Amino acid sequence: MVQSLWNASKAAELPGGLDELVYRSNIIGEDRRVCNFGGGNTSSKTVVKDFRGRDVEVMYVKGSGSDLATMKAGNFTGLRMEDIRPLFERTEMTDEDMVAYLANCMIDAKHPRASIETLLHAFLPFKHVDHTHPDAIISLCCADNGRQLAEEIFGNRFVWVPYVRPGFTLSKMIAEGVLANPNAELVLMEKHGLVTWGDTSEACYAQTIKIINEAEAYIEARVDEAKLFGGVKHEALPAEVRRAIAAEVMPTVRGAVSDEKRMILSYDDGDVVMAFVGGKDSAELSQVGAACPDHLVHTKVVPLFVDWTPNADDVEGLKEKLAASIATYKEQYKQYFERNKHDGDNMFEAAPRVILIPGVGMINTGKSWAMSQVSGALYHRAIAVMRGATALGSFVSLSENESYNVEYWPLELYKLTLAPAEAEFSRKVAFITGGAGGIGSETARRLVSEGAHVVLADLNLEGAQKVADEINGKYGDNRAVAVKMDVTSEEQVKAAYAEAALAYGGVDIIVNNAGLATSSPFDETTLKEWNLNMNVLGTGYFLVAREAFKLMKTQNAGGSMVFIGSKNSIYAGKNATAYSAAKALEAHLARCIAAEGGEYGIRVNTILPDAILQGSAIWNGNWRNERAAAYGIEPDQLEEYYRKRTTLLVNIYPRDIAEGVAFFASSKSEKTTGCMLTIDGGVPAAFTR
Repeated sequence: MVQSLWNASKAAELPGGLDELVYRSNIIGEDRRVCNFGGGNTSSKTVVKDFRGRDVEVMYVKGSGSDLATMKAGNFTGLRMEDIRPLFERTEMTDEDMVAYLANCMIDAKHPRASIETLLHAFLPFKHVDHTHPDAIISLCCADNGRQLAEEIFGNRFVWVPYVRPGFTLSKMIAEGVLANPNAELVLMEKHGLVTWGDTSEACYAQTIKIINEAEAYIEARVDEAKLFGGVKHEALPAEVRRAIAAEVMPTVRGAVSDEKRMILSYDDGDVVMAFVGGKDSAELSQVGAACPDHLVHTKVVPLFVDWTPNADDVEGLKEKLAASIATYKEQYKQYFERNKHDGDNMFEAAPRVILIPGVGMINTGKSWAMSQVSGALYHRAIAVMRGATALGSFVSLSENESYNVEYWPLELYKLTLAPAEAEFSRKVAFITGGAGGIGSETARRLVSEGAHVVLADLNLEGAQKVADEINGKYGDNRAVAVKMDVTSEEQVKAAYAEAALAYGGVDIIVNNAGLATSSPFDETTLKEWNLNMNVLGTGYFLVAREAFKLMKTQNAGGSMVFIGSKNSIYAGKNATAYSAAKALEAHLARCIAAEGGEYGIRVNTILPDAILQGSAIWNGNWRNERAAAYGIEPDQLEEYYRKRTTLLVNIYPRDIAEGVAFFASSKSEKTTGCMLTIDGGVPAAFTR
């Protein structure tokens, strides 16, 4: 059952009015069983002083493009009720006319545009109104016998409104229905949701929770768990098996769903999802249509349900089926668009946002990890609705044309325009080795600042996790993940890429940065020292690049690799034979990969830094003492020594290398590959010849 989140002590501390409306809205949105992400709206009518000091009745209503769970006072729009009330006398009004009219009713031009459902709130003669999308209520409203069952639950206390797209007509129908029924306590909107009201904010919220729980109790009394979704057709594969399969197929999915723009993927194998994808009736149920109009923009009309019999030994068969099924889905979506389009409509990406795989789980797509999570969260709501609706009767949805008119509704599309413009690395995933170090961590921060998602791979998992936590705290959940990886271990490298695939669907940018350094005269260089440098700086870079190359080919969308070499890649450093030789290997390895990668759109470039002492584990160890000894100076004199030997008389910092990586990974260098970029302040001995 849904629990009330109203905290009387907290509410009592609020000054009332708009602040109390914000509080009520936030606790409604906090429980997604009550209201969808981005959906629903709340309002409160009050009296305020206008710019002339007069008392004016104003309705504050959720503004367009915000989410109840997180919205603040600035996300509400205030409108003068004396300007709105005359609209109730009209018989019709277009969406465009309504929006234009409401713009003139605003008490502050800086407020957001009013919700399309503003008049729903304004026409009802109640001080506080909630419109929500509770799972239990939508289950009832999406059952073929929902209206009859509502009579059993609510008697004569409800008003049933047939499906009409939100706007003037629906708002007036709701108000007229409520005014005609003196017993009305709620409105049930067919295939849509719930409207409740109250004299106070607390009473309004309490009524919302009460009505939801009445419906939920009725539904739960009729649920037969053994018969849900037709009973079990496919058992879930063991958790470790299905996750390994998901990691292996997600790059294939990412390549197939990324047409003009790449998509970020997420994976969900929760109990609810596994039960649904394994149901006998689920494939058919999933194609009935959306459970709520608000879902359509994020989930499309239907998901892709893959016809595959779970088999851990048939991963290649699943990949083939996914590629073929996604291609078919896209073609069917194009046909759907052509059948229903209006003049001026521009088709969205045709690929599915929700992919359901028996035995494995659900894969969601979006322009970011956060938006893929929205698609997944909304499909969780759809599963809950189908669970309830089928316990009551048969699940029904909007017609195809009704669905299209919501998905391509100009007023719904307007919300999308409120999103900020996509940055350079939006939709891109960067895999950074040595992610805990100075260059690695600064590169991660730089790429994330322009939209990237990053995987920080390092032997020092604690350090990498610290960087990831910092990034996530600033930019949002899961913008960065940390993985433990030894670049010299083929198994660990493969496992780290599997984690990256499971986290985001694949990779687009590789920063081959993990390193170490040793120093000794050539005749004192041991085989152990030689092998250490070659293993980490040679074999390690090879393994990381090779697995990335395979993955990028699978994604079929190109990619960018950036190798962090060294001045010593082209300069024979004194007392650093093993290190210099390995760094030279890196630079030539990058050119070799670039030569092969061109036909696949895979670019490989190298940066040659020098003396990056800040934040470096290498320079904090023996390497500092060894290099100082080689130059006949004290270790604390190294920074100044290195600065003075540059032609620009500067020190080089991790952020300088991060800028170079950002350049090579960006569209600014999309026609550059096999290149070496020196960022060393100008060391004449290392000038290329």
